[in-house]
Amino acid sequence: MKIPADLYYAPSHEWVRVEGDQAWIGISDYAQHELGDIVFVEMPELDDELDAGGQLGVIESVKAASSIYSPVGGTVVAINDELEDAPQLINEDPYANYIVVVAMNNPGDLDKLLSAAAYEELCRKEQGGE
Repeated sequence: MKIPADLYYAPSHEWVRVEGDQAWIGISDYAQHELGDIVFVEMPELDDELDAGGQLGVIESVKAASSIYSPVGGTVVAINDELEDAPQLINEDPYANYIVVVAMNNPGDLDKLLSAAAYEELCRKEQGGE
């Protein structure tokens, strides 16, 4: 399981990469592994306003459909159009294939997210290990 150290993580298994006031958001390696083969990603529209912790979309796999939550609040400034035709790209590399980019309206939202080490601990607990 890959957990890049330079990202922030939500307990709901989304990752955030920050550049300036913009946040790239995707799902973690752990999440894509748990979901299995991803077949569809429902994304918000450009200029949609997202709340930290609010739903930003849905991801469907051969196993289940799961909500994707926005770890930070702000305005959607980009969506990953490639996922519309090739949602399986998330299975290939979940960190290279973001879902949306958000112009953050409250950088303080990042303070509520997990470091890579804390996220790794969370994943271990969910897998039944300590």
